[in-house]
Amino acid sequence: MTQINCKIYRCSKQDGMYLYIHEDKTSDDLPEELIKMAKELTHTMDLELSPERKLAREDINVVMKNLEEKGYHLQMPPDPLSPNLYRGD
Repeated sequence: MTQINCKIYRCSKQDGMYLYIHEDKTSDDLPEELIKMAKELTHTMDLELSPERKLAREDINVVMKNLEEKGYHLQMPPDPLSPNLYRGD
């Protein structure tokens, strides 16, 4: 797993909720429950992921594994009461 291209969508359900979708997939390939939970999706950007790349709030290895196995990764909003380990809080 050297690199994966994905599309990132902002979910209207909640601020800070983002859905990463493998470039080979569309929203039609996603579980219906996930689409209902995310509500409206707004395309934010396309991104090339590799193990060397750092993400602000997610572990790159987890994101890449989910994209390979499920075709998507759901990034939930940060919990204001817990530290963000990826930012070093």
